[in-house]
Amino acid sequence: MEVIYSLIPGMTFMGLVFVAILIWAVKNGQYEDMEGNASRILLDDDEDAMLRSTPEEKAAAQEKARQENTPDAPNNKP
Repeated sequence: MEVIYSLIPGMTFMGLVFVAILIWAVKNGQYEDMEGNASRILLDDDEDAMLRSTPEEKAAAQEKARQENTPDAPNNKP
């Protein structure tokens, strides 16, 4: 029974802390854009992947990018 005397004030204090955090989050705009992330996943940013449809074109583009990023490539000028 003595445990209840310490648990009730402790849980009341924790509840008030969580309510204060919730109020702070709402005032700072944490819950303003509820639909943003849900619709952002539907956007497609892979336009360049759609342009290269065959594996040969993808491999050629990767090889070209690898050669351009190589420091000892003959076409790189310091």
